[in-house]
Amino acid sequence: MAELVPFAVPTGSDKTLLVWALSAGPTAEALQHSLFTVFSQFGLLYSVRVFPNAAVASPGFSAIIKFYSAREAQRAQKACDGKLLFQASPVKVRLGTRHKAVLHHTLPLASSRCQELANYYFGFQGWSKRIIKLQELSDLEEKENDDLVAPLEKPSLKFFCAVEVVLPLYECRSHGTAIVEEPMEKLEEGPLSILTKRRTAQKHAIQRALSDAFQKLCIVVLGQL
Repeated sequence: MAELVPFAVPTGSDKTLLVWALSAGPTAEALQHSLFTVFSQFGLLYSVRVFPNAAVASPGFSAIIKFYSAREAQRAQKACDGKLLFQASPVKVRLGTRHKAVLHHTLPLASSRCQELANYYFGFQGWSKRIIKLQELSDLEEKENDDLVAPLEKPSLKFFCAVEVVLPLYECRSHGTAIVEEPMEKLEEGPLSILTKRRTAQKHAIQRALSDAFQKLCIVVLGQL
């Protein structure tokens, strides 16, 4: 049975684990680290969030863990439910409750998350990226010399970027583009400040174009549940 893993923020209940009966002894940060250590053995995690129990409930914590893969979430649930894991009492682990009436809007992954997902399934050497074009579309000099520019019109740094993601083993290529505009507070800022902001705008343009390229890919995981 095949599973599709898109380069998107996981939202499905079949990718979400609810964990409760967590001890009140450790801090939330310590529990988050322990949960990540245990559950990341079953697959790549998108997030681990720990919450204190309500005041009317017994002291302790609960957690929500999101996987990218429903297959890996199900395997983790079966292996960890009712087990001691890292504490003296067993924890309870369930798959998220389904809400059929709720339609989840798919959100694209940030470029760093896309690369993490690609590294997990393809390996660090299993894919590559190439910047095809990085062009500045700003008109700062023109606005500096244009006396007719409206006082309320703020200058900005604008960059266009096009990238290519390559999966050589699968002979697959995907292109992504992005335009990023970063407002400038004033043109009187020093050259070093403008250079720093220009590099930041370039970086954001590359990141968004890379994310756009990954959105056009989908990982097909083969195997049995």
